[in-house]
Amino acid sequence: MKTSVFLYPWDVVGDPAAPARIADLGVRQVTLAAAYHSTRALTPRHPRHRVVTAEYAAVLYPPDPARWAGHPVRPHPAGDWAPGDAYGEAAESLAAAGLDVHSWVVLAHSSRLGAEHPDTSVVNAYGDRYPWAPCVARPAVAAYLVELAAEAAVRPGASGVELESCGWYGFAHLHAHDKTGGAALGDAAQYLMSLCFCAVCRAGYAGLGGDPDQLADTVRRALAPGWATGSTEAGWTAVEKLLGADLAALAADWRGGVARTLQEAAVAAVRAEARPGFQVLLHADPAAYRTGANAGVDPAHILRVADGVVLPCSAGAAEAMLGPFADHRDDTSVLAANLGVVRGMGGDPGGLAGNAARAKALGATELRLYHAGLASDADLAAVGSALREVSRLG
Repeated sequence: MKTSVFLYPWDVVGDPAAPARIADLGVRQVTLAAAYHSTRALTPRHPRHRVVTAEYAAVLYPPDPARWAGHPVRPHPAGDWAPGDAYGEAAESLAAAGLDVHSWVVLAHSSRLGAEHPDTSVVNAYGDRYPWAPCVARPAVAAYLVELAAEAAVRPGASGVELESCGWYGFAHLHAHDKTGGAALGDAAQYLMSLCFCAVCRAGYAGLGGDPDQLADTVRRALAPGWATGSTEAGWTAVEKLLGADLAALAADWRGGVARTLQEAAVAAVRAEARPGFQVLLHADPAAYRTGANAGVDPAHILRVADGVVLPCSAGAAEAMLGPFADHRDDTSVLAANLGVVRGMGGDPGGLAGNAARAKALGATELRLYHAGLASDADLAAVGSALREVSRLG
């Protein structure tokens, strides 16, 4: 199977040995960050540094001033962690080593956006604002994300893109020094905490015949027991139990329509900018109500819109992730299984060959490995060994 590894530009720029090291793993593609959220990242092998602190969400190339003229919301270039055209410099070095480069674009996840434009953020049922989570129902936010998708995806030398967080973001997020684990929230409660009640979303619920005040009140009452004891309820049936079927359907109808519209617009904008054959994939989850980096999608819809999806398949999740897409894919659809290979982050580099084989049996057509820049030498050695085994097995 075609295999790609994730990288940041700072893993490559300033390290002449990096491109050959990646190629020697046995991969022929790199998914290289072009627009990324704030992070603190280890660089175990870099000759000049060991820790890179990206202080805010930024584009890792010079944004085009003419493109963004008149936009109330616009991207920020990176600081000294990725100065100038760090993406372009890294991409050129990787291509010279024979590696195909695809851009990696994070969309609806930006604390700086929320700090500078507070009215762009998701607002929960208690009135709390999530500055890291732009509300994708807001026209200015959607316009910004679509423009960002087009610009950041189609960088010189890129032959495809993976759009991350192309949909709703919500409560679950490691925000600075996160202190939200005191009352553990299950999957269903996480969803309720992610529902947005900004003015646009309230109008959206009302436009579908719902009462936003009733919905917010029901959310608060449904969450109340969890603040005392925590909660473990998961799945859409649990959401329906907490909200009632009618209110759950109201929220799903509004949010699903908003997400599908954004996804269609983002993919169309990329394709309008790119040459024919440019591959467009979305990081996704087949449960449409889920929020976050792997935004919830309708499998039948998204495979008609994009060339395929990248799915989180580590820790035994492959069947739940890949199965829902099986009935909707055609011979050209890409189902890429994303497997963690950083042991210190819960990945399993030693089990990569077996996990890849299971993913393939479940319908995966490609592999993504997270993350070659963050992995230790031992992890990378295990990856190289596993990929040689995968290649022998076909």
